Amino acid sequence: MKVVPIRYSSDVAAMTRFYEALGLRVESKSRPGGWVELPAAGGMLAIHRSSGEDVGRCELAFEVGEPLEDVAARLRAAGFEPGPPMDEGFGHSLRVRDPDGVWVQLNLYDRDLYT
Repeated sequence: MKVVPIRYSSDVAAMTRFYEALGLRVESKSRPGGWVELPAAGGMLAIHRSSGEDVGRCELAFEVGEPLEDVAARLRAAGFEPGPPMDEGFGHSLRVRDPDGVWVQLNLYDRDLYT
């Protein structure tokens, strides 16, 4: 499993330039330009376009390497109720609230969809 913090920004291009200046490099991006992925040694930073109160927010996500249904079953067995798997432009995802009530996103990528 890979840690994937998602940084929401009103200007994806400027934010991308900032993190490239820190030494990260773009690996994948959406065709319309709404998000980019910048891999690092221990995970990846994703930058997503947003507006309003989401700007500046950071969300914790994980890239999983197994069916989301298996992860959901483990979460339920531990007493946590995830939302349903969602079809996404990058593959599939599901969200679940952690014990503090904060959403955590789990992503199963199909890189052929956008790279």
